[in-house]
Amino acid sequence: MRDTLVYIAVMAVVTYLIRVLPLTLIRREVRNVTVRSFLYYIPYVTLSVMTFPAILDSTGSQISGFAGLAAAVALAWFGASLFSVAAAACALVFVMELFAL
Repeated sequence: MRDTLVYIAVMAVVTYLIRVLPLTLIRREVRNVTVRSFLYYIPYVTLSVMTFPAILDSTGSQISGFAGLAAAVALAWFGASLFSVAAAACALVFVMELFAL
């Protein structure tokens, strides 16, 4: 029980420091182009890192998940709407799972 409380305390301190240190250390506007672009892309990278494994693991097989991902990327690349991209990817995965390809 004592170890669990220590783990929770360490996690709380680390989480607190990660959120507070940037607020206390960076007082001025960030003007460095490299740092600004890094900070700009952090939300997109985080969302991608959380979403990509779920795409492949949420289907019955990774092959159908990858096919749905490939279809979604191709349709999005050519400018399809979000609804049509999602619908086409879901339909492709459904058909592949239906026929167990």
